Amino acid sequence: MHFLCQRKREQSFNEYTFETKVEAIRLHIEEGWTYRRLMEKFGIADRHRLKEWMRKYKQLGEFGLMDQ
Repeated sequence: MHFLCQRKREQSFNEYTFETKVEAIRLHIEEGWTYRRLMEKFGIADRHRLKEWMRKYKQLGEFGLMDQ
């Protein structure tokens, strides 16, 4: 069990700035960029992350993209 706890701590997750999130959402909404194109431009490995940003933006506006 100790091994699993240690492994979780070693995992690193990419964090993206507020500005990056806003720009990605803007490009998607205003310029019609696809998630694939945004993933390539910003180095995002998981499409789910973009979908989550979009969901938060639709619910709360830019405030939803701020780190909690």
